Amino acid sequence: MFTTLREDFSMARLLMSFDLAGIAPEPGAPDPSKVTEGAPRHRTWNLEETADGLFAGIWESTPGEWRIEYTEWEFCHIVAGVSVLIGEDGEATTYRAGDSFVIRPGFRGRWRVVETTVKHYVVKV
Repeated sequence: MFTTLREDFSMARLLMSFDLAGIAPEPGAPDPSKVTEGAPRHRTWNLEETADGLFAGIWESTPGEWRIEYTEWEFCHIVAGVSVLIGEDGEATTYRAGDSFVIRPGFRGRWRVVETTVKHYVVKV
């Protein structure tokens, strides 16, 4: 099946590449009151943001651990490094380069970066 695009939408506008050319990262860190280990630092390249609450981009974090509580959906694909998500119940899942996963609203626990981690993300609030 072929889709006919309206003239004001080119195929390039309907596709998004995770390309950092010419884009500066936003530096950041977890809220200090939520950090449970280390002094993690983040860099985020937010490549897409829509009016209806969709965000996509690349995120990097140095080692450390902090508490998290999700109210949104997030698809993650780990590009480099090792991270562990630890639920409130203590169950830990390790993610490495090549792994993909979804965090659903309501997840509470901790995010531990063991080795500097780079992920591609798509968030829907």
